[in-house]
Amino acid sequence: MSKKVQARHWSQVKDWQWPNFSPAEVASKGDGSLLIDVDAMTRLQRLRTRLGKPMIVTSAYRDPEHNRRVGGAKSSYHMKGMAFDIRVDNHDPEEFEAAARAEGFSGFGYYPDQGFMHIDTGPSRSWGRPFPKRNTRFAPEPEPKRAKKAAKEGAGVAAVAVAAERVVTEAAPMLPDAWVTAAFTVLAIVGLALVARRAVRAGQE
Repeated sequence: MSKKVQARHWSQVKDWQWPNFSPAEVASKGDGSLLIDVDAMTRLQRLRTRLGKPMIVTSAYRDPEHNRRVGGAKSSYHMKGMAFDIRVDNHDPEEFEAAARAEGFSGFGYYPDQGFMHIDTGPSRSWGRPFPKRNTRFAPEPEPKRAKKAAKEGAGVAAVAVAAERVVTEAAPMLPDAWVTAAFTVLAIVGLALVARRAVRAGQE
């Protein structure tokens, strides 16, 4: 039987051994209690290392009352600390699933409308509608008369964005994924604001 990490509240956990995740991220969103299967959690950390980018955990352990409240299965592996729901906004679903299988996850639930994938270390099985294949989208080319100016402005914005992203990326291994995700979200918002501002200025010319 696999070892467990258990606590009445996640804040009581000591000697946490999975650097890219915090006890708070995988604790029950109901009463804050924690029950995590060590083998499953270790596989999650190995998956994070393999992918090399943040993983947003929306649900891990669920206390029985919280599991009932959200409509989870009566024998849900979430209540055994062996399941994780991961958002795939920043991952290609096919690549994510292949990597998860390579790390020993065997249960897969697909929720494309909600944007997450369920993975667990229970029996081999799957359910739900698979995620559609993603196509690469390219930004539209600027109009010829504005191309030079747009390129100049874009270079400035890109330089700032690259420098900021480099700082976050270098710090990522030392921070919980939740912090890294928040930092990249802020960068994305700032980038969109700069793009919108440039579009407004272009329309006024």
